[in-house]
Amino acid sequence: MHRLSIDLETFSDADIKKVGAFKYIDRPTFEILLFGYSVDRGPVTVLDLASGDTVPQWLIDALFSDEYIKSAYNAAFEWACLSKVYGRMIPGQWRDTMLHSLYCGYPASLDAAGKALGLPEDKRKLNTGKALIRYFCTPCAPTKTNGGRTRNLPQHDPDKWALFKEYNSQDVVTEMEIDDRLAAFPVPDFVQRQWETDLEINARGVAVDMDFVHGALAIGDQVKTELTAEAVQISGLQNPNSVKQLLGWLDEETDEAVAVNNLRKETVSTLLSNGGLEDHVQRMLEIRQELGKTSTKKYDAIKACVCADGRVRGLLQFYGANRTGRWAGRLVQVQNLPRTYLEHLDVARECVKERNKPLLQWLYGSVSDTLSQLIRTALTATPGNVMIDADFSAIEARVIAWLAGEEWRLEVFRTTGKIYEASAAMIYHVPVETIVKGHPNYALRQRGKVAELALGYQGGVGAMRRMDVSHALDDMSDEEVQEIVNHWRDASSHIRELWGAMEAAALQVIMYGGRVKVKCLEFACEQDVMSGTRYMTILLPSGRKLFYINPTVVQNRWDRPSIAYHGVDQSSKRWARLETYGGKLTENCVQAIARDCLAEAIERVEAMGLHIVFHVHDEVVIDAGAFADEKTMLATVRDAMTQPIPWAAGLPLGADGWVGAFFKKD
Repeated sequence: MHRLSIDLETFSDADIKKVGAFKYIDRPTFEILLFGYSVDRGPVTVLDLASGDTVPQWLIDALFSDEYIKSAYNAAFEWACLSKVYGRMIPGQWRDTMLHSLYCGYPASLDAAGKALGLPEDKRKLNTGKALIRYFCTPCAPTKTNGGRTRNLPQHDPDKWALFKEYNSQDVVTEMEIDDRLAAFPVPDFVQRQWETDLEINARGVAVDMDFVHGALAIGDQVKTELTAEAVQISGLQNPNSVKQLLGWLDEETDEAVAVNNLRKETVSTLLSNGGLEDHVQRMLEIRQELGKTSTKKYDAIKACVCADGRVRGLLQFYGANRTGRWAGRLVQVQNLPRTYLEHLDVARECVKERNKPLLQWLYGSVSDTLSQLIRTALTATPGNVMIDADFSAIEARVIAWLAGEEWRLEVFRTTGKIYEASAAMIYHVPVETIVKGHPNYALRQRGKVAELALGYQGGVGAMRRMDVSHALDDMSDEEVQEIVNHWRDASSHIRELWGAMEAAALQVIMYGGRVKVKCLEFACEQDVMSGTRYMTILLPSGRKLFYINPTVVQNRWDRPSIAYHGVDQSSKRWARLETYGGKLTENCVQAIARDCLAEAIERVEAMGLHIVFHVHDEVVIDAGAFADEKTMLATVRDAMTQPIPWAAGLPLGADGWVGAFFKKD
C-alpha cells in the first residue's frame, strides 16, 4: 500500500467562499494549475499544468488504484477537483489530513494547524501564499497597465509563478508533517467511514426551487425599497439605514427620558414595547425592525451556490465543531435556519413564486417575517420524489440522563417522553398529570422547558435568562429564578454529581497521570513521545476520543483549581489558552455522544439505500422516490434511527418526522 500525498492549486471565475467548492469546480472556467504530490513521503514533485506539463499515466492510474491511499489537507476539495477532470474517484481510497488535525483538537486551517503543532517555518505554509492565490487563482480587474486582461497567467509574472510552485510544494510538505506529528493518535476507522459517507452526501446535494428563490428575492427587494422610501419621507435622512444617521435623528426627536444608545434588535423591541413614543418615532422604529427582517441573505446564498443542475452541494462540514466532532453548516447554514410557524405553506409559496406581494401581505401580515419563515422550503425533493425528515427527540436530554444514570428521567423517556412536563412537575412539586392544556399548571411547562435547556451543563440564572426566548420568566426576579435552579438540581442529583466527577477526573489525570473512569467515559493524560505534546483525552463509549491539548491546572477567578488547555477560542477563532470545568466537560461529552448517535443513524439510513441530502443537529433529510404508503416508509426510517446502539446499551432513543415535498420545521 502506497501513500500519495497531494495538493492542488486551481483557477475558477467563481468566489469559492461565496459559492462553495462544488459550484467553483462546476464552472466552465475551472482548471487545475499546479499538481503537487509525493509518493511514500518522498521528494515533492510539482506538475505545472498551466505551463504545459501533463499528468503521467501512472499517476492517473494511481488515483483510481486501491494500492494507493490518496491523502490531502481538506481532501474533499482535491477529491472533487480530480473527480471532475478524471472521473469520479472512490472516497474510501482517500484520507483527510485536516480531519486528522480536527480529530486531535487542532485548527482546521493548514497554516493555523502548523503553527499550533509548532512546526518550524520551513514546514509551514509560506506567508505569501494568500497573495499568490489572489494573483493566479482568481480573476483580476482589467486595467490599462495590465493590458485589459481579466486573468493573470504564469508568463505575466514568472518570479511570482516560481514562488507559487514553491508554495504548492511546501503545502505538500506541511500536510505530510502534520500527519506524521499526529501519527500516535490516528483517526478511528469508523470515523473515516463516516467521513466517506459525508463526502457522498455533500456531493449529492439537495434540490432547490429556484423559481421560489427568485420570487422571494424580488419581493424582498420591493419591501426594502418601499420601507426605505417611507423612512426617508418621515425622517428626511439621506440614508435611514445608516445607524449613525438614525441615532442622530432619534436623539433630536425624542426627549431626554428616552435614551437610544444603539439600534440592536433587542433595544428596538424594548423601545417599541415600552410605548410612549410619538407616532413618527414609533413608525421609524417599526420600519427599522421590519428592515431587519427583510434580509434576503439566505436566499442570496442559495442563488450564489446553486449548481447548474439546480442542486446546492457542500452544505456540511465534517467535524466542523472539532471539540465534539459535530457537523457544522456551510454556505446556506442549514444548521441555523428560521423556524416555520406558518399554516398553508403551499399557498404562501405560490404567492412568492407568483411574486404576489399584496396577497402575501393580506394573508400573512408581515411580508418580511413570512419570507424569513419560508427560507427552509426553498430546499426541496427532486421532482417526482418526496422528502422524508426524521429527527431524534430531546437527544441531549436523553444522553445526559443515560450518562448520569438519572433513573426518573430515563423512565420518562421510556414512556411518555414528556420531559418538559416531568421537569416542571419535579421543580414545582405538582402532579405531572396537571401539566396539560386547559389546566392552570400548563403554564409551568414552559419554565420546565427553559430549565431543561439551560441547566444540564451547570448553568444558573444567567443561562435561564438567555434560554428564555418565550419570556416565561419575565415576571420573575433573579431570586425566584434561582429557586427554579435549586429545585432542578435537587431533582437531578445524579447529573449534579456527574459535573463534579467529570471535573475531579480531569484534575486527577492532569496532575497525577493514569486513567480515571467516570461512568462509561475514560479520562487519561497521554503524551506523544516524538513531539512531547501532552493531551488530556476522554474516551467515549463509541470509541472516539476528545482531545484537550497541553492541559494544566490553574487558579481561576474564584481562587479555585481550574482546568486549562489549548484550543480554538469560539469567539476570536484564534488558538488560545482556554479554561473548562465539570459542566462544560459534561456538555462536550453529551454533545459528542449525541453526535455519534446521529452518525450511527446516518450510516443505517444510507445502508437501506435511502439518500440523505443533508442533516441538521439531530435530524436527517432524505430525498426518496415517491411511494404509496408514506406512513410505512416514515416508520421504517424512524425505526432505523432508534435501533439500540451496541455501545450505548439502555439509551432510550426516540424519533419523529414527516414526509413532504419541501423542507420545513414540523
